[in-house]
Amino acid sequence: MNYPETKTVDTIDTYFDVDVKDPYRWLEDDRSKETEAWVATQNKTTFGYLDSIPYRKDLKERLSKLWNYEKIGSPFKEGNYTYFYKNDGLQNQYVIYRYKTGENPSTASIFLDPNTFKEDGTISLGGISFSKNGKILAYSISEGGSDWRKILVMDAETKTIIEDTLVDIKFSGMSWYKNEGFYYSSYDKPEGSKLSAKTDQHKVYYHKLGTPQKNDKLIYGGTNKEKHRYIYGSVTEDNRYLIISPRVSTSGNKLYIKDLTNPNNKLVTILDHTDSDTYVIDNVGSKLFLVTNLNAPNKKIVTVDASNPTPDNWVDFIPETENVLSPSTGGGCFFTEYMIDAVSKVLQYDYHGKLIREVKLPGVGSAGGFGAKKEEKELYYSFTNYKTPGNIYKYDIDNGTSQLYRKPDIDFNPEDYESNQVFYTSKDGTKVPMIITHKKGLELNGKNPTILYGYGGFNISLTPSFSITNAIWMEQGGILAVPNLRGGGEYGKAWHNAGTKMQKQNVFDDFITAGEYLIQKKYTSSDYLAIRGGSNGGLLVGATITQRPDLAKVALPAVGVLDMLRYHTFTSGAGWAYDYGTAEDSKDMFEYLKAYSPLHNIKAGVEYPATLITTGDHDDRVVPAHSFKFAAELQSKQAGNNPTLIRIETDAGHGAGTPVSKIIEQYADIFGFTLYNMGFEVLPSKVNEKVKG
Repeated sequence: MNYPETKTVDTIDTYFDVDVKDPYRWLEDDRSKETEAWVATQNKTTFGYLDSIPYRKDLKERLSKLWNYEKIGSPFKEGNYTYFYKNDGLQNQYVIYRYKTGENPSTASIFLDPNTFKEDGTISLGGISFSKNGKILAYSISEGGSDWRKILVMDAETKTIIEDTLVDIKFSGMSWYKNEGFYYSSYDKPEGSKLSAKTDQHKVYYHKLGTPQKNDKLIYGGTNKEKHRYIYGSVTEDNRYLIISPRVSTSGNKLYIKDLTNPNNKLVTILDHTDSDTYVIDNVGSKLFLVTNLNAPNKKIVTVDASNPTPDNWVDFIPETENVLSPSTGGGCFFTEYMIDAVSKVLQYDYHGKLIREVKLPGVGSAGGFGAKKEEKELYYSFTNYKTPGNIYKYDIDNGTSQLYRKPDIDFNPEDYESNQVFYTSKDGTKVPMIITHKKGLELNGKNPTILYGYGGFNISLTPSFSITNAIWMEQGGILAVPNLRGGGEYGKAWHNAGTKMQKQNVFDDFITAGEYLIQKKYTSSDYLAIRGGSNGGLLVGATITQRPDLAKVALPAVGVLDMLRYHTFTSGAGWAYDYGTAEDSKDMFEYLKAYSPLHNIKAGVEYPATLITTGDHDDRVVPAHSFKFAAELQSKQAGNNPTLIRIETDAGHGAGTPVSKIIEQYADIFGFTLYNMGFEVLPSKVNEKVKG
């Protein structure tokens, strides 16, 4: 490969008397003409290579065909209407429809169509929130995939915008107080680039309808004495309490409550430390129901009176179990979803803590969406796994019966595939679960194209779910393997903590051992293995190829955190320190981070896997400079003939809101690159057809 030349600069940082060179620092300036020109030349090289893949067009056509089916979300009621999200098939963004509650759903008409925001679909709908009577809608939009949002306010009856647009809003919900206004969160506009400058002073505001944004009242935050990177404000369903939840990082929060029945009431402290993840899930009068992992790593629900809500007064309501709890409420009941080896089990309780029943699920997989207003008699939930497209079920809250509400009409037959969970032993003896999905009758001959996908961080759990893109991969004869690495939340807080800071190497070891398991059991071999992950999973892939460049043939790091010494200096990156620690924390922490930081561990003369790095030019979560610098370093040091390319999507961010048209193009490129570098001249499914013929 003839890569574009990337200039180097003499930039050196010193940590604890250790000098660290950063020759591609100039690529951090996302506003410079030099960076813009570099992006253009890299994309030209990458797409020149991708254009030479003979079946890339076939993959795009098949992705488009399989994607082209009607997708409808669960209905929800607001005011006099029932709403639902719908995509006809290949629409870039989902459309919101509605019909008068009680009427036939066939009478539904378009309520809000984000595809009209911009012709190419790069302005997407973020969150929506209705006033308590359902007559006014606040909704947020994202431009080019950015985390920065604008909020528009609409009269839901006439569908007309009734106020000036609120701007410069980030990491925010919209929580209404009655029908008078709503709470939201934002940062001051940063100095320098809006896409990469540091944001670490979150604030909660109250917007009263009919008033300009400049008059919005600051409710919490904005003091130099106490900086919080994330603060959220929400109002209880009965409008009685405002809940404020400040966070320093992505794990752990303080918690305050204010009785809104008297405007002069002050915030009352529930928790004044960030040693737990705790939130108010509901209340009955002054009785609060809190979900917490304080002294309960798998979470439990406790009750307390709002007049004296500190932990010494908490009473267990639904105690902690050996499985991780994720509760919701609906129809006057609690629904407690438990993860048992990453698979769902759901129990229904009344408000006295009495078990009513176990909800009978349609199979083994992931169930979600057990939520509704208190007065509802039914709710809707979804069920899916790696080979079953998401079905929606209507659930009768009183008698506990489920009825299939909607099954997608997709050109994919789950009966042709099998999905099995295995447990393998990681480097230090820890048992790790992994789900392996593929076509039935697959021969374990070590020659099956396999994607090993992982995440392993931030208490996030990878539970079984269907993906059109994964379906295409398996349809071609590919295997999908997803291990539940430490750092995730599958086994509670202890499992999460076992993959953080100076235990982060556990995550990489778990992932590497998963690859070795697949090779040992003849599912695949190094020549047919691809490793893939995004964001924190991009870090996982980067660390894996620098530690074990021989493990896989292909590496696919997406929007990855790849410079572990500087990640916290961009946008909201400092909030990730709970998981990573920072290079300034201590000499030991610096040395630990430097020892695995993908950018700092690329060595000259090593043959690295064929690598396709993907990022978006509007990614202001994990700034694209991570991927830019990693690509430049890898291109300069790659030995052998494996290509090292970077694909930079324009008008795209960290992933949310990406238009369907762009997603299809991305995956045609990713899968085409993967199979081509595994040596397939035609698609594997065609090879199999030829063999069978």
